[in-house]
Amino acid sequence: MSVSPKRRQTTTAVTKEALDPRLASLLGSFTYHIRVEKGMAENSIESYKRDIRDFLLFDSKPIETYTHEHLVKYMASLSEVGLVSTSLARKRVALKQFFGFLAENEVAVQVDFDKVPKIKPGFQLPDFLDVDTMLAFLNGLPVETTLQKRNKLMLELLYASGLRISELLGLSIHDFNHGDRVILVRGKGSKQRYVPYLEYVAELLDKYLAQVRPVLLNFKNSDILFLNHRGGKMTRMGFWKILRKEALRANLKQEITPHTFRHSFATHLLEAGVNLRIVQVLLGHASLNTTQIYTHVDTRYLVETHRMYHPRA
Repeated sequence: MSVSPKRRQTTTAVTKEALDPRLASLLGSFTYHIRVEKGMAENSIESYKRDIRDFLLFDSKPIETYTHEHLVKYMASLSEVGLVSTSLARKRVALKQFFGFLAENEVAVQVDFDKVPKIKPGFQLPDFLDVDTMLAFLNGLPVETTLQKRNKLMLELLYASGLRISELLGLSIHDFNHGDRVILVRGKGSKQRYVPYLEYVAELLDKYLAQVRPVLLNFKNSDILFLNHRGGKMTRMGFWKILRKEALRANLKQEITPHTFRHSFATHLLEAGVNLRIVQVLLGHASLNTTQIYTHVDTRYLVETHRMYHPRA
């Protein structure tokens, strides 16, 4: 994904996390090895660097203390956020080559890759859309009628935020901080988190609140953001019917569910280079690292990272 001038300007504001100097030096030596000695293509070099750096930032420690258990935990976390098997397999290869290079150069690593399960790419259709397919689907949504404008906002917001469908349909008009463009999301187990939304979603939201929602509300009293045609709360079944209709209209070749948007959100950010810990926070995943995540990742950093790397930014 190309980086626009606007994104380049924000890069310095988003480079909050930096590798430990020794880890950075080892990664630099490995990069030199695959570029000069192995003659690897530049795109592959950048992918390897990104994959290895993400792991080292996810669980930063002296290189000699890593074991297979750390890699298994990392791969499991990637799988949990929805990264597909082909991408998982590539990351495993990158890490195996990195630790193999260190061992060959007399760095006392103790990672046994025989104990890191191999990733077998599946043959079933993945539960995500690639960036081009997702953007084509969203760009093709009709916006002529009141209900179509509501549907456009729902689907765009689902992809822009990575929300669960229950979180999307539970949103209140009071959950949006329009100045900072963040949403207060109430997730599983009454846990709360802030999720950014982008300018194009803000524009759709403003039009929906000013022109569409009052028509759907029809003088009723409700704080719920997304309303059905009777002015009541949108249900899961109602959303499913909308999504199924739009998927058929767009002639999508694979099955699409509300969770497809969440998996696509996570996959596209990870493949663009966003650190796994950031994606975990955005998704509201509960894990053994939850305390560490919320300690080290502040809301400002989340917002800046999201705006820099999301395909819609």
